[in-house]
Amino acid sequence: MSRIVVGPFNRVEGDLEVTLDVEKGVVREARVSASLYRGFEQLLLGRPAADVLAIAPRICGICSVSQSLAAAAVLRAAQPIAPAHNGLIATNIAHAAENIADHLTHFYVFFMPDFARAAYAGRAWHEATEARFKAVAGAALREALPARARLLETMGLIAGKWPHSLAFRPGGVTRALALGDEMRLLALIADFRSFLERALFSAPLDAVIGLSSAQELDGFAEGPGAAGDFATFIRIARDLGLEEMGAGPGLLLSAGAYLGSQGHRFPAGLLDCATALLREPPLSRVEEDVSHAYMRDTAADPARAETLPDMRREGAYSFAKAPRLEGRAVEVGALARQAVAGHPLIRDLLARRGASNVFARIVARVLEIALLTRAMEDWTRAVAPSEPYCVADAPLVDGPFVGFVEAARGTLGHWASFRDGQIERYQIIAPTTWNFSPRDAAGNPGPLERALEGLDVGEAGATNVAVQHIVRSFDPCMVCTAH
Repeated sequence: MSRIVVGPFNRVEGDLEVTLDVEKGVVREARVSASLYRGFEQLLLGRPAADVLAIAPRICGICSVSQSLAAAAVLRAAQPIAPAHNGLIATNIAHAAENIADHLTHFYVFFMPDFARAAYAGRAWHEATEARFKAVAGAALREALPARARLLETMGLIAGKWPHSLAFRPGGVTRALALGDEMRLLALIADFRSFLERALFSAPLDAVIGLSSAQELDGFAEGPGAAGDFATFIRIARDLGLEEMGAGPGLLLSAGAYLGSQGHRFPAGLLDCATALLREPPLSRVEEDVSHAYMRDTAADPARAETLPDMRREGAYSFAKAPRLEGRAVEVGALARQAVAGHPLIRDLLARRGASNVFARIVARVLEIALLTRAMEDWTRAVAPSEPYCVADAPLVDGPFVGFVEAARGTLGHWASFRDGQIERYQIIAPTTWNFSPRDAAGNPGPLERALEGLDVGEAGATNVAVQHIVRSFDPCMVCTAH
């Protein structure tokens, strides 16, 4: 048995280190470490409750809207009030723009450049892939980054700026859209759709949204969408067997995404991949295990827990806690959202393997780009110009409350206890905390740790590119994990 350390990873948000125990070229155990502590939760204690709307977004510069909305959700639960209909629409447009931008960045900047590595020089597709996707120099970036920037102009119309906007409130948003703003929004979304249909998909958006099986997906990659970047990924993934790589823990969680007056556009649920059993997520049974975290024992219930570092804790190897749902590790992300929502393509990909995998995770994120672009069009047309965009705050009720949203990487929860309008306790479980958690007290690994088990790294060891593919398929954001 040999032990190798992979890290720090490049093209990752924050500090990540992975330790692999390898026997005869196969990973027997993996340990995932968040090697950073930031302490945002401690910064919030004792402050007026409304301060969280200014502080929480600064946890992360790429998912600040998600942090804002989770903070707004926990404040809304403590009031309680019903947000303005227009406020929900504007919030969803802004949130979708941020999550689309995150998916696009992941595909073009984080994931695809790994296929341009010298390790794949002998593959028939390598030369063209290197020219298109090589980090920094690839031609795709000259199209994708301006398209991303143009999309994020929608944020300026709704929230004034991005990141770290102060426009999002429990009752909606602080800025009303004028008629001209709605027209500009539609124009910006149309420009972005044009990029998708030209470069990413090389096909109409509806053709992607309508894919219902793995067979149809392969036909799309060889037929109508063959010239697109998505098709390039599909062909490479099939050649490398990415569908057989990086199986997750078997449970997929979504807390519900994009709240509207009739509920969430993508519903909440907990899906068992092996049985296809879908049920309401028991979110009241979330617990945090700190047996292998550099944290003191406080309470397992996030509503009563504290985040107090303990660098001398025996057996610890990460600053991430280990969140568990009914005692089990769960995977979160776009794959979980679309599986819970019942998209036929994603359900078929899961049924083929009985578990999540590298290929399915990337397909789900790219599919969600198409789904959310169309949703942004629908929401913009649904704005009622004469109606309010925000409902006034009400006095906070004392006690513990929780707010959930779905960030690009998955379920984000804020647990807060308020007393006399002040923050008494505050806990955050970010998507990467779920997916990159360490072991729990029973020795059960986190989702990424499990996904790396059984990987054949051969003589390449730490330099095996497959390690990069599995890690990046979860898309770590360690700064959120270590908030």
